[in-house]
Amino acid sequence: MTSVVSKKNNRKLILTGAGVLVFGVAAYGLGRIYPPLGPSAGTVGPAQRYVSAQVGEGDVTLGDTSVPELMQTDAFRIMVKDPNFRQLASDPGFAALISNPAAFSALTSNPGAFAALVKNPSAFHSLVQQASALSAGSQLSAGQTSALSVMAQNSAAFSKLASSPGAFAALATNASGFSALASHPAAFSAMAANAAAFSKYANNFSAFKSDAANAANVPAMAGAASAFSALAADSKAMSALGANSSAFSALGANASAFKALAADNASFHNLQVASGLMAQNGAAFRSLASSPSALQSAAQAAFALGSKLSAAGALSGSTVSALGANASAFSALSNSPGALSALANNASGFSALASHPAAFSAMAANAAAFSKYANNFAAFKSDAANAANVPAMSGAASAFSALAADSKAMSALGANSSAFSALGANASSFKALASSAAGLHNLQVASGLMAQNASAFSKLANGGALAASIQAASAFSNSAALSALQSQGKLNASMLSAMQSNPAAFSAMASNPGAFSALASNPAALSALSHNASAFSALANNANFRALVGNPAFGAALKYGNVASAINQAD
Repeated sequence: MTSVVSKKNNRKLILTGAGVLVFGVAAYGLGRIYPPLGPSAGTVGPAQRYVSAQVGEGDVTLGDTSVPELMQTDAFRIMVKDPNFRQLASDPGFAALISNPAAFSALTSNPGAFAALVKNPSAFHSLVQQASALSAGSQLSAGQTSALSVMAQNSAAFSKLASSPGAFAALATNASGFSALASHPAAFSAMAANAAAFSKYANNFSAFKSDAANAANVPAMAGAASAFSALAADSKAMSALGANSSAFSALGANASAFKALAADNASFHNLQVASGLMAQNGAAFRSLASSPSALQSAAQAAFALGSKLSAAGALSGSTVSALGANASAFSALSNSPGALSALANNASGFSALASHPAAFSAMAANAAAFSKYANNFAAFKSDAANAANVPAMSGAASAFSALAADSKAMSALGANSSAFSALGANASSFKALASSAAGLHNLQVASGLMAQNASAFSKLANGGALAASIQAASAFSNSAALSALQSQGKLNASMLSAMQSNPAAFSAMASNPGAFSALASNPAALSALSHNASAFSALANNANFRALVGNPAFGAALKYGNVASAINQAD
């Protein structure tokens, strides 16, 4: 079904669907320092999510010892005796499945979310299409990122306000008008206490202007006559209110909520703070308020992000900006937690390497040969300058020569040479990420942003809050995308139904639509999952299984029969 559902039903459905995206998904999503904010504040282009590291015949060369070395590992010896692994590895489609590492990582992170879905390829493909449609609109604009940062950094004010959904949506939709009223608290309190008497001014602002100037003679204003006179004399406030007179009707429609907010000093302060900040980012908040329930979900995601960053001592406009404006890039990398943590703890070094992608790709493809430089940067410097004579560098000699000649990059790398050992410790993840333009792009984006906020990201990684922060930023992006689709009349029942029925799978797909589109178009891979669902679920959290399939040599071992031979010999 693709028809646009009614506004009432849309809102009801979004409340469930968008709310689940914020709270129900583990491991996904899930320079803007205020005030003003612009594109120069750290926004980078959309993430290119799909990463493929499929093994081809050219990947196994004469003299390559990676497969024999793999077969000597404890993980390999243990797994070939495991009945679940033997069942899965014997399926011809398993090789196709592991050739898509980004989707495979998401599947192993939450196998239960996909168990039933993969048994119906048509439903799987349909869900991928819906998630891709949402993902296409999930790149935050500067204004939306600004709204995220405002709420994350002022969560005390916004969280209290958000507990009154109607008032919150009214403020977001009419921020400039309410900000003008909130600057005159006594007048606003009088209006909130008797909202019905003031809603009539929505269609007759000139009458309000006249009455406020003669407040002593107007029953509804007489008790706070001086306050209304001051408001009438404030040309800036009156101009803003005149341009947004719908605030009067919004006030009347949410009379009890505003009365409660205005009656308590602390609540009224929160209202003043929130309305002022919303007015500075009016377009973004109006867009979010297109769906009140999505606005609530976005707010909860912002509060979660602010809480995680604050607890880690990393809350700042620049950190929120980096995560929010580039949520899709970070979300794609979160499927490789080891690599993500390595980046966060060695941001300046990896940023230097990522600025020379050909050299970085060569290093990621043969990490063991480069980890030795962690304790001998002088040797790396010398070897890179003479790359043609170094076997591990000769295939990309010009790239390494360029890196060696880049004094800024070499200085950063020298000061953070532990990046070499981090690269070696997460060799398979970095190889998979660097094997495609999409993965390398995400590495470049993330490492560059992390290097600009090195202390904050290191704190997040070491405190275990980085993945949760990325998830919150992704949840906000998804909610913002839902609101945008709603405001454009493009939010259809099919997407809402898909999101409600399979929230975790939907969120994973929205985070990496390219990888899942490839998976949906691969019948052999889906068949392997469908026919071996129990075995896959049993193995998903097995450390030996993860270590084995994450090894870059495993694909070759599987393809060329080494795994099958080892299984037969283990009988």
